[in-house]
Amino acid sequence: MTQRQSDEAPSPRPPLTGPEGGALGLPRRRGPIWRTARPIRAVLVVVAGAGALAAVVWTAAHGAVDPYVALTFCLVIAVGELARITLPGHREVAPIASAGAISYAFLVSLGNDPVEHTAPQVVAVVGLGLALGELPHVAVGRSPRLEDLARRVLDVMLLAAVFRPLVTELSLSEPSVRVTLLMTSLVMAVWLVDAALAGMMRAERLRTNLLVAVRDEVRAQFATGAAIGASGVLIALACTVTGLVGLLVFSAPLLVSQVAFRRHAEVRRTYLETVRALSRVTEVGGYVENGHSRRVSHLAHGIACELGFSEDQLLELEYAALMHDIGQLSLREPIAGGATVLASPREQRRIAELGSAIIRETGVLDNVAEVVRRQCEPLAGDGDEGVPPLGSRIIKVANAFDDLVGENGDEERRAAVLERLRMDTDSEYDPRVVDALATVLARTRG
Repeated sequence: MTQRQSDEAPSPRPPLTGPEGGALGLPRRRGPIWRTARPIRAVLVVVAGAGALAAVVWTAAHGAVDPYVALTFCLVIAVGELARITLPGHREVAPIASAGAISYAFLVSLGNDPVEHTAPQVVAVVGLGLALGELPHVAVGRSPRLEDLARRVLDVMLLAAVFRPLVTELSLSEPSVRVTLLMTSLVMAVWLVDAALAGMMRAERLRTNLLVAVRDEVRAQFATGAAIGASGVLIALACTVTGLVGLLVFSAPLLVSQVAFRRHAEVRRTYLETVRALSRVTEVGGYVENGHSRRVSHLAHGIACELGFSEDQLLELEYAALMHDIGQLSLREPIAGGATVLASPREQRRIAELGSAIIRETGVLDNVAEVVRRQCEPLAGDGDEGVPPLGSRIIKVANAFDDLVGENGDEERRAAVLERLRMDTDSEYDPRVVDALATVLARTRG
């Protein structure tokens, strides 16, 4: 619910045209281009793939050292990749595979026998293990996220390239405090590099602020990264005493942790799906057009990314955008076309307050309820509460745009609506939000 109109009865969507029939603020449609929209992802995938392929060729040409040990780690990595999980934020992780790969890179001895495999062999074994683990997924149509798979390969490439030469130079054939500190330091350094890469790709994918994306990745990966890194070091150290038995024994706690991570992801996914289903009640009841809540949510998400929202803020905004019209269930008669932007200010306030009250009943979405309650306020706010939250201002703009454009609005109508919103930035709409909307629309057409 957005722009305030007079207290007159709602009217159908007005015709909107742009000057000279042009696309206001929107670029002309361009022809196809060969360049990828995500160059960082492309470079990462190519580097990791080329490195793994080169390692396999080098190992095949020079022969594998301790082939039975290599085969054992390869199979464990394959099983771990087969059991990979997707965490909130569409993050794909394979804790057992990653821990097995780290331990193989750090392996200095098995029992009393020193291990002398090279860095290329480590990369080759890990690459083959990951490929074997992915085959069943690909066979049933579940393709991996290439950037996450490439990061797992690149992490091992960095660890092996630094640690394996030191095994020979420093004669690291048995566990010690020095070896443990070295392993721990390398794991922490590579984890920070990995988090930075993940943040760069997240910023590239969502078109959001790089520092915010990196911070989100560091926070999101801290628990899993600590568990994976610690397990990898422990397995490598345990194998120096127990042999390959240590690989199986110390993988068990990580399996338990993986089950916990999976359950957490499923609970969060179920919660979001419940909110999405609840948002469709207004569509099923005929109060808004089909797909309106979803379109507003997508627009709001794009605007928020442009303005640098964190991952937690994006999730709250998605909840609020999906349920922003739920207060319409209190209306005796639906608004024409479901366009609350054409409703009277009194009715807009009523819908917002009732929607907020419904959301507060959950007991856990108070911030979301506040965003919904203040979505109809003008730019300066109402009364003594001051300027509405940025999330409310984003929903106000996104909702007004979709109310006036609808599902199948052509380019001229979209441009005219955007210009209409810009004309009201002094009183109703936040100019930063409108500018961000224009950027999002331009990108979708670029």
